[in-house]
Amino acid sequence: MLKMIGKTGEAIEDDGGSLDGAIWIDLCSPTDDEIARIEKAFDLRIPSRDNLAEIEASSRLRADRGRLIMSAPLIARQGEVGMLAPTGFLLLETTLVTIRFSDMAAFDSVHESIEKADKAVSGREIFVRLLEDIVDRSADRLERVAEELTKASHAIFAEPEKDSKQHRLAHETKRLRALMISIGRQSEQMVKVRQAFLAIGRIAGFVTDRCEPRIEDGLRDRLAAVRHDIDSLDEFETSLTGRVQLLLDAATGFISIEQNEVVKVLTVVSVAGVPPVLVAGVYGMNFQHIPELTWHYGYLYAWVLMITVTVLPVLWFKWRDWL
Repeated sequence: MLKMIGKTGEAIEDDGGSLDGAIWIDLCSPTDDEIARIEKAFDLRIPSRDNLAEIEASSRLRADRGRLIMSAPLIARQGEVGMLAPTGFLLLETTLVTIRFSDMAAFDSVHESIEKADKAVSGREIFVRLLEDIVDRSADRLERVAEELTKASHAIFAEPEKDSKQHRLAHETKRLRALMISIGRQSEQMVKVRQAFLAIGRIAGFVTDRCEPRIEDGLRDRLAAVRHDIDSLDEFETSLTGRVQLLLDAATGFISIEQNEVVKVLTVVSVAGVPPVLVAGVYGMNFQHIPELTWHYGYLYAWVLMITVTVLPVLWFKWRDWL
C-alpha cells in the first residue's frame, strides 16, 4: 500500500501518475509494481525486507549521492508485547520515503497530525516527527512496564494472610508462577524497546552529521532532543532491568521457601514416625518368649512407649527451633 503527503500536508490520492508533488511516500507492505515505480521516479533502489533486517551498522546507515538510507527495528502492533519489524527511511533531497511491513501507530499518528495541520511541511520535518513520536510511544511502553512491575512487586512482597485457606503451597506456587510469566513478558517488552532506542539514536546522530544539505537549526535541535531523551530513557530501562531481575529472584526464592516448609514438615513427620514403628516391630515379632506379652498392662505400656518416642523427637525439634 502506498500513501503520499503533499507539500501543504494534504494526502495525495495515488492515481498511478507523477510523484513529483509528494514530500512523504509511505510504503506499507509494498507490491513489486509500487517498488518499481518509486525506484524509477527517484533513481534509487528500495531495500528489501531482508536488507532492512541487517544488523550491521554499515548496512543500516548509508549515504548515497547525498541521500541517506537508514533502517531500524521498530515495535509494531501485535498482541500485548508487540513485535520488532524492520523499517526503512530514505531521506532524499526533498522527499522522505519510508518502507515498512507492519502497521505502526506512530506512522498513522503522524499522518493524521500532518493532514489536520494543513500547512507546509518538509520531508526532513516529517522524518523528525516520526522519530519523536516513536520515542514518545516507546517511553509510554516503558511507563506501562514500570506500572506492571510495581503491581508484581506488591503482589510478591505482600504479607499473606496466615489464616486464609488460599495460603497453601499449590495456590502460592501457581500465583508466583503467573507473576513470573508476567514479569518475563515485561522483560521481553523492554528488550524490544531497547533495540528500537539503539537504532533510533544512531539514526538521529547519523542524520545530524551526514545530512546534505544541512538540516535547519530547529530540526537539528529536535534531533538532539531525541538523542537526549533516548539517553534518559536508556538509564530508566537499565533500572527496570535490575528490578525485573530482583522480582524474578524474589519469586523464585519465595517458591523455594514455601517448598522447604513442606519438606521440613515431612522430615519431622518421618523422624517422629520411625521410633513407634520400631517399637511396634519389636512387639510384633513372633518369638515364643517375650516377657511383656504376659503383663496385664503390656498393651497399655506399648502404646505409652510408642507415643512417648513419637513426642520426644518433636519436642527436640521445637527446642532447637527447627520447627
